[in-house]
Amino acid sequence: MSDQIENPNKIYYSIGEVARMFDVNTSLIRFWEKEFDIIKPKKNKKGNRLFTQTDLKHFRLIHHLVKEKGYTLKGAQESLKLNPDGVDKKAEVIESLMKIKVQLEEMKSNIEDAG
Repeated sequence: MSDQIENPNKIYYSIGEVARMFDVNTSLIRFWEKEFDIIKPKKNKKGNRLFTQTDLKHFRLIHHLVKEKGYTLKGAQESLKLNPDGVDKKAEVIESLMKIKVQLEEMKSNIEDAG
């Protein structure tokens, strides 16, 4: 997953922004949208997908299960259906750890620059 962290004040994200956040192609974002019914982007008049913070949370969960844990799509779908609360809590922990990682990398960089 990219070190880019979404802006909590932003309401909608384009498919390109979401793809960059997770370091994947936009085609994978569209594919996951079709495969996972928890992802429900809004569409503007042109038909462009507009993803919300909730969608990002769901993408983070799917990305974690599929890309980091090695689940198959079927396995990830079943995991989300059988234990959505447990998986959701794991996603919150992962999000917190990612933020801490970014902060630690910034601190490391500052120390290296000072030395």
